[in-house]
Amino acid sequence: MLRWIRQQLGFDPPHQSETRTVYVANRFPQHGHYIPQRFADNRIISSKYTIWNFVPKNLFEQFRRIANFYFIIIFLVQLMIDTPTSPVTSGLPLFFVITVTAIKQGYEDWLRHKADNEVNGAPVFVVRSGSLVQTRSKNIRVGDIVRVAKDETFPADLVLLSSDRADGTCHITTASLDGETNLKTHYSVAETAVCQSVSRLESLQAVVECQQPEADLYRFVGRITVTQQGEEIVRPLGPENLLLRGARLKNTKEIFGVAVYTGMESKMALNYKCKSQKRSAVEKSMNTFLIIYLGILLFEAVLSTILKYAWQAEDKWDEPFYNQKTEQERNSSPILKFISDFLAFLVLYNFIIPISLYVTVEMQKFLGSFFICWDLDLYHEESDQKAQVNTSDLNEELGQVEYVFTDKTGTLTENEMQFRECSINGTKYREVNGKLVPEGMSDDSPDGSIPQLIGEELLFLKAVSLCHTVQISYDQPDCLVGGDPFSHANGFSSNHMEYYASSPDEKALVEAAKRIGVAFSGSSGDTLEIKTFGKSEKYKLLHVLEFDADRRRMSVILQTPSGGQVLFTKGAESAILPFSTGGEIEKTRLHVDEFALKGLRTLVVACRHFSPEEYIDVDRRLNSARTALQQREERLQEAFSYIERDLQLLGATGVEDKLQDKVQETIEALRLAGIKVWVLTGDKHETAVSVSLSCGHFHRTMNILELLQQRSDNECAEQLRRLARRIKEDHVIQHGLVVDGASLSLALREHEKLFMEVCKNCSAVLCCRMAPLQKAKVVRLLKTSPEKPITLAIGDGANDVSMIQEAHVGIGIMGKEGRQAVRNSDYAIARFRFLAKLLLVHGHFYYIRIATLVQYFFYKNVCFITPQFLYQFFCLFSQQTLYDSVYLTLYNICFTSLPILVYSLFEQLVHPHVLQTKPALYRDISKNALLSFRTFLYWTLLGFCHAFVFFFGSYILMGEDTTLMGNGQMFGNWTFGTLVFTVMVITVTLKLAIETHFWTWMNHFVTWGSIAFYFIFSLFYGGIIWPFLHTQDMYFVFVQLLSSGSAWFAIIIIVITCLFPDVVKKVFYRHLKPTSTQKSQSLSAPAQTLSCVESLCCYQHGQSGCSRLVCFLEQMTGQCPAGDNHCPASSCNNRWGGPRRLLTMIMKPDEPTPPRGFKNLDSSSEL
Repeated sequence: MLRWIRQQLGFDPPHQSETRTVYVANRFPQHGHYIPQRFADNRIISSKYTIWNFVPKNLFEQFRRIANFYFIIIFLVQLMIDTPTSPVTSGLPLFFVITVTAIKQGYEDWLRHKADNEVNGAPVFVVRSGSLVQTRSKNIRVGDIVRVAKDETFPADLVLLSSDRADGTCHITTASLDGETNLKTHYSVAETAVCQSVSRLESLQAVVECQQPEADLYRFVGRITVTQQGEEIVRPLGPENLLLRGARLKNTKEIFGVAVYTGMESKMALNYKCKSQKRSAVEKSMNTFLIIYLGILLFEAVLSTILKYAWQAEDKWDEPFYNQKTEQERNSSPILKFISDFLAFLVLYNFIIPISLYVTVEMQKFLGSFFICWDLDLYHEESDQKAQVNTSDLNEELGQVEYVFTDKTGTLTENEMQFRECSINGTKYREVNGKLVPEGMSDDSPDGSIPQLIGEELLFLKAVSLCHTVQISYDQPDCLVGGDPFSHANGFSSNHMEYYASSPDEKALVEAAKRIGVAFSGSSGDTLEIKTFGKSEKYKLLHVLEFDADRRRMSVILQTPSGGQVLFTKGAESAILPFSTGGEIEKTRLHVDEFALKGLRTLVVACRHFSPEEYIDVDRRLNSARTALQQREERLQEAFSYIERDLQLLGATGVEDKLQDKVQETIEALRLAGIKVWVLTGDKHETAVSVSLSCGHFHRTMNILELLQQRSDNECAEQLRRLARRIKEDHVIQHGLVVDGASLSLALREHEKLFMEVCKNCSAVLCCRMAPLQKAKVVRLLKTSPEKPITLAIGDGANDVSMIQEAHVGIGIMGKEGRQAVRNSDYAIARFRFLAKLLLVHGHFYYIRIATLVQYFFYKNVCFITPQFLYQFFCLFSQQTLYDSVYLTLYNICFTSLPILVYSLFEQLVHPHVLQTKPALYRDISKNALLSFRTFLYWTLLGFCHAFVFFFGSYILMGEDTTLMGNGQMFGNWTFGTLVFTVMVITVTLKLAIETHFWTWMNHFVTWGSIAFYFIFSLFYGGIIWPFLHTQDMYFVFVQLLSSGSAWFAIIIIVITCLFPDVVKKVFYRHLKPTSTQKSQSLSAPAQTLSCVESLCCYQHGQSGCSRLVCFLEQMTGQCPAGDNHCPASSCNNRWGGPRRLLTMIMKPDEPTPPRGFKNLDSSSEL
């Protein structure tokens, strides 16, 4: 337990040496000096908190926020010195904010723990004490022998010991790690391959020595020492012997492996980026604004303190007869007294910092996130998956995205290849009902009218069926054990077989050939079997010329059933056509171009027949090159080039990599919204470019620039300069950049600035052959560039986790490759096409809502505390509070909190359909436009102006010794403060009503309900003598205020004085300088055309609010002739699904004066 605690605190690192020694089955040496090594357990942790650190860690994160830290200081000051207000006024709101935020963040982390527990609690089988024992994944220890069955994922990084195959091989897919769906073959050493049973594994004595964990998926260096009959046999271990956690076992019944890296030390986990707290741009703006308001607060406190001492310079004000000083006060230090007065003023004005802003934002984010989960447009019916929100802290960031980084396999594509067309001997064919039909022949031709395959067509299909790296899995594998490897041909139908290939293209081609009639039936040793229309043919595999990126082709040399030797080769057209000397070369070239224009992935197929003498020479060259100890790779390339020439061209294939629905439309919508899309994939260069072209990421007219296979810093720098010059010379043309992982490493090492310059001038960027951490580096490169753009990463596999965690917003796709990306993402969706609505609609709404929420909060707090500051000029800076302490506490918590919260949940400036059909509207809110300093300054100055009107309007009305009561009684201090507070609550609530465009019954309820609640509460609070209160200052004050007709008149006049200029300003701006968002609002109501002025008064889809003011303004701007009333009073049809409440100015026809109030016309509203 103590060691576990030390490891959790970071004092006891799990390993310190450069290598680790793993004893298979944990059979440690019984004698000799042995120091046990400490290894991590097999738990995967994606959560942020534990039960032990939740409270301190959460409190630390919350008090990093300026407002929270500030209020805890104010609370402590109130506890230590005598202040004008009670500590409860600061302590209670702070406690409420901290508690609500902690509950929300704790709930979100509990969901992460729940997901982790599902993975860590998955059942696995391990060999212990001579038997196979079922346990949980988290209980696997380094050294355990683990059994994994077909189609299961590996629970840890395992060194393969044996499989059900005699040669100890197995096949796996690593799609969730590197995005590749091809089948990979892994090997065990010969000494352990024979241990296929638990009893033999129990007797195995072996030790694995390997390097400590590292993130590189493709690197593993180790050795295994097997002791047999007292003799130690040492075998090397490499990446081909290591089965990575997250990969899946295919085409193999079961394997046994020893765990060498577990839990957070597995390569998959090491490729996760360390989880850090993401903060949105809005939150950063909030902190900036809070610092400015803190400066205003300090200025007001210092000014008040200085003016107090300036005022008390006269003796009659320093110690008036009604407030004599005590002896202690006379003898106290002037400096301490100045500090004490300064802190008292700080406490008096502290409500200018809105503490409830954070809790309202947290509640808005948390409750608002449910709308994403409930959105049926983001629900995928086929897989029964809805959108998922893992963290709601970044909702508004969805509206600020400038760069999208996406994975390819499983994210843009369905990961399914389909054979579409082929060209054989200059004739185009397509597959119809399992038959090849030449171009121009009708689909519904009778079977007899379709020519039978002979000659070149049959040779082409045989080449496709034999030149590949396909493996076969059968539904009934047990019938193959111990018998003829081809016995399935007689035992059961070959339809039960399932192909696994080194590339999805190969699988699609072999399956297509099988449907047409030439079926690959399997291999045994060096023998390949195909069935040509039911007739079995066996070929002997003589040599395989493996695919490589330089040649861009692969070949096989076979011995035919008749005894001849033939080479079949396939590859890119640029790698085959130049070496072809026979066949329809030009026609095939045209067909390949046609296939490519259709977005198909193309391969060209050719052959070469060898004479006996030629084959002897070929065989000698290949064997000589393969056994060379020096310059083996160069000699092999020479041999391949010698062999793969004088080719007879057979034809070409066109395979479609099936894209997900509406991927092209989604990428185009993102591009119109001003968002740049980068594709980051682990796939090959050719595959990635082909998919980019087919999904619209690259256009056919785009100039594709390449930064590939750079081998040195100088070479890379020179190529980047060439690309930069090309971009400047062809500045009119759109450019796309293709870069591979190796070249990217060189570019990021020394030439970041040059690389970024090239990238930013390209419309689209494609990065291929990317390791998981390289993806994260690319995201970080853009994220930390001088412009500081907001980035979003989206992917479906474990190889995308680092990228998802690095980006400002991470989105996981619920694909076929596990749930690692989903668990570590901020949001999860089922399909790439859902990204458009998530950003263009939900992102737009969330950003506008929270931007208005933040600005409104600062505005209403300036309105709240500025009269308090002005009041000090009239009370000799005696620190007398203008408002009662209960009003101070409840202003932000009760009286003004619900309207802005409901607004921030339901506000919609434009109909969602319009936002999706006009992606360019997304540009209006980009770069934090609604939280700019100019907008912030407007709201702040508006708050100060309204506060001056509140205070001096009330002061002028009351004047000097003015009686406002019928019995001649005058108002007092608390009545004046309550009048200011009443005007303020009504004005700030109605100000939000003016800003509201989308009215629901809930908006009406909280808007008018808040005002009503204030009046009811004040009557109740001031109408009873409360025994637990120290003072009864407010007793009967509110009743007395409301009994005065003059006070009611003052309230109405002051409210109209504050809000009427706002309405006029909005009318003029909307009429003369409408934004594209405001112009688009009219698209939401096609049944009736509204003018710009009308759409303001009608607040979106409500009834048309025509008034003399509207007509007068339109006459002034020349939009309608005088006397022509073009504003129909009939209500407009509401496209949003029901009548909406509206707030509109009323002017009776016989009224010559401007309106003074607001009235609800429609009493019905719907959510």
